[in-house]
Amino acid sequence: MNLTEFNQSDRCEHFSCPERSVSPAVYILLYVCSAAVVLLTVCGNLLVIISVLHFKQLHTPTNMLVLSLAMSDFLFGALVMPPMLIWTIEPCWIIGRGFCISFLLIGGLLITISIYNVALIAVDRYLALSNPFLYMNAISRKMMCIVIYSNWCVCMVYSIAFYYFNGSFENTIMCPGVCFYLLNEVWTVIDLVVTFIFPLSVIIILYTRVFVIAKKHATAIRELNNHTRPKTQKITSHSMKSERKAAKVLGILLSVFLVCLLSYYIYSLLGNFFELQTETLLKVLVVVHLNSSINPVIYALFYPWFRRCFNLIITLQIFMTDSALINVFS
Repeated sequence: MNLTEFNQSDRCEHFSCPERSVSPAVYILLYVCSAAVVLLTVCGNLLVIISVLHFKQLHTPTNMLVLSLAMSDFLFGALVMPPMLIWTIEPCWIIGRGFCISFLLIGGLLITISIYNVALIAVDRYLALSNPFLYMNAISRKMMCIVIYSNWCVCMVYSIAFYYFNGSFENTIMCPGVCFYLLNEVWTVIDLVVTFIFPLSVIIILYTRVFVIAKKHATAIRELNNHTRPKTQKITSHSMKSERKAAKVLGILLSVFLVCLLSYYIYSLLGNFFELQTETLLKVLVVVHLNSSINPVIYALFYPWFRRCFNLIITLQIFMTDSALINVFS
């Protein structure tokens, strides 16, 4: 056995299946809770998708980005979360090697798309608040759809290239009962920069600027209260407050996303220096995956229009004539 084979075998021994003994009642409860999380993720994001697609008032450039994020979260909940939660409950990966490859590829692709969706939301909010007149004239819904389509295509090309050039799955040892992919040092660094450091820098820098601008808007609103006529004051003040609220809500969404994602990259970096258990990896991955479940909850808590759309959808009022023209902001 050569050194490379020894290292890979040793790594597989380290990631061997842990011993787990739980009672049948706990076992069933875990599966019920997992099914509830998947259902919340799929149905919650599906409600967001239907809302944005159906109601004309929601056909804005910013909401196209929200739609793109909900689409990636929906696919994540439908395709990636079930096998991930099964692996969390079972002592080993029991679904097979072929499904493991699909799970890794699709999961990596959707995480990358989500990260860049969030970065694009930060860019969108910065442009909307820093120069609202230019934004209204230059950023159309059609242009935003082209940007989103390009984002999905570029992320897909990157993900395929990442797995191809890092070494084909056939040439990489995948440990029995465990579904993970051994990365070489070069591609580990490249992936860290492309999927975390670069988009994270964009998000932090732009959202710092967004909150500085929002603070200036708050000062401007106070000045309007003292120097403008009531009607002009009401219109301008309402517009500024709407933009600030949108920035605040999306800021919460971004913060939750980064907290969930940060745990995975901290684990990845520490894994290069310390031996971390498979149990730890699974817990980290579950935290990352739960972000897709949290996003619809954030919309429901902070967006009245989402609650209004939710009510219209579950009561089947969207099948009424001209339901797409219903005022969801009333």
